Amino acid sequence: MATPTTAGNPTYVRIRLADKEDVPQIHRLIYQMAVFERLTRLYSATESSLSSTLFSSDSRPFHSFTVLILELSLNSPSQQFSASSPTFPDIIHRIDISPPIHDPDSATFASSRGGGDWVVAGFLLFFPNYSTVLAKPGFYVEDIFVRECYRRKGFGRMLLSAVASQAVKMGLGRVDWSVLDWNVNAIRFYEEMGAEVFQEWRTCRLTAGPSRLMGNR
Repeated sequence: MATPTTAGNPTYVRIRLADKEDVPQIHRLIYQMAVFERLTRLYSATESSLSSTLFSSDSRPFHSFTVLILELSLNSPSQQFSASSPTFPDIIHRIDISPPIHDPDSATFASSRGGGDWVVAGFLLFFPNYSTVLAKPGFYVEDIFVRECYRRKGFGRMLLSAVASQAVKMGLGRVDWSVLDWNVNAIRFYEEMGAEVFQEWRTCRLTAGPSRLMGNR
């Protein structure tokens, strides 16, 4: 992705629904996220497993696993091919970035959409959950990740806002997610957005395997 050489050069941000064509990029993003979260020892995702589990024939956006892709371009979307979905029309932001962003991996993360110079900068994966207290369904954000060179530009806020807006549109109760306790920058960011970070809750997990899912005896 070419970078602006002068202050005030507009950059376009697109948030759209992902599909099977995006699996290679999603796979790369998940690996980078695992490195950032110090979880590479658990990393076993493959393009094949992501394709079959995230984009099966019976998957429906917002009613199953849903992935939003965050992309950037220096060219106006009106001059490019748009793959807008009727289920979730592309969200486009025009922003001015200064100093310019240097992305050494822009070729690797070129968008699957073509028709311009869109580069994948991040993603968000979420799925339905349910609150018995509210007696309403909601969304649970499993992953939100922005590549390092694109951080602290407001892109994480754009992704979360897109999910929150969809939840409001569907009349859902709330949007939940978790954050690592050592990631103080993320915690501060979420609190500044107005999210409540619960100190008293702890994550519990039974890992895969017949005996483990039944509990160790």
